[in-house]
Amino acid sequence: MPSEQSTWLISAPLNGDSEGLVQELTSKLRQQSKSFSPSSIAEFGIPSFKTGTLDSLIALSEDLPKQDTFFTNTVAKVVDTLRNLLNNDPSKLSQHILVNEGSIEEYLLGQWRWNEGRYGVQKGLRDMVDTLSKEMTSIDNNMRAKLTNYNLVKGSLVQMQRKKTGNLSVRSLVDVVSKEDFVQDSEYLETLLVAVPKNLIKNWNTKYERLASMVVPRSASSIASDDEYTLFSVVIFRRVHDEFIQQCRENKFINRDFVYSEEEINKQRQELDMADVTERELWTELLHLSRINFSESFQILVHLKVIRLFVESVLRYGLPANYIGIVIQPDSKLAKKTFSIVQSHLSYLGSNSHSKSKKSNGGDTEEYIGEYQTLMDQEFFDFVLYEVPWVTQ
Repeated sequence: MPSEQSTWLISAPLNGDSEGLVQELTSKLRQQSKSFSPSSIAEFGIPSFKTGTLDSLIALSEDLPKQDTFFTNTVAKVVDTLRNLLNNDPSKLSQHILVNEGSIEEYLLGQWRWNEGRYGVQKGLRDMVDTLSKEMTSIDNNMRAKLTNYNLVKGSLVQMQRKKTGNLSVRSLVDVVSKEDFVQDSEYLETLLVAVPKNLIKNWNTKYERLASMVVPRSASSIASDDEYTLFSVVIFRRVHDEFIQQCRENKFINRDFVYSEEEINKQRQELDMADVTERELWTELLHLSRINFSESFQILVHLKVIRLFVESVLRYGLPANYIGIVIQPDSKLAKKTFSIVQSHLSYLGSNSHSKSKKSNGGDTEEYIGEYQTLMDQEFFDFVLYEVPWVTQ
């Protein structure tokens, strides 16, 4: 049973009217449920590729699942990037999960065509897979580099912003203090800033003048307060700096190591503003790139699925390589019933798929095919089916 959270791509030998098969299936599915939409099933074109040798098809069949996994994971990573950029907002995400500026459903059920301009069917299957793989690897590398760069800038911005939050024992004091809070240009005196827990303020007022031998009396001044701390300035002689700091630690008063400098304050503000602007620019660039790369990577994935359909169809049904593809987007609630109807309608394929392969390749190849019988018998259904996962789920 394929996943209920995926679109199904099915292949069957083309024996006569292709539209008739789709219409028959549509009719049976409508009988199952009046809510079933005919737009949920459509013919899905499978080109007539060059088949090559049986040995090359077997080798390709063994390699394609690895490529499929890599392609699917790459598409999923692009979606995750979009999801994170858009704060996991489903409505915004749906505006960017588009293929050629249309929905995934429109692409698979209506717009799908093999891109002959980029992947000419006159090429060998292995060459086409290599081309698809190179394109997907390029997208993956490009996304990884851009995402790493963005995360570095965002991490730096978050770190800067974090300094502006929190209580007065940890937050940046750039926007808390002013020039008037400090003794300026004194050879002997300096101003220290101390964050005092609210429950120790009485203690501070009683003790601060005696924490060192040379503290300017009555020099403590409250600068700011929050729910946990009050920030005080206090004037001391430079020669008792270390002694005063040590006594603050012992009394659980938190010294804030801060030297007032207009130049340094302006520099920090400019760095924050620059980081904010850069992050916004990179966010916009990454969003645009992810939108484009989703469309590109999803199309590459579907092209690979079509090659898998073709390769497995040749191994299952044999030659001539003339197959019809059917795409079905099931209602997740009715997926089991839908699959049961499809399986029943195509059950006739189960009895003759291997015999067709033998006939199409000539009687002398029957023994040769036997070497790969285990591989061929791994199919779970009477028809070839691959899934395109619903990437937004």
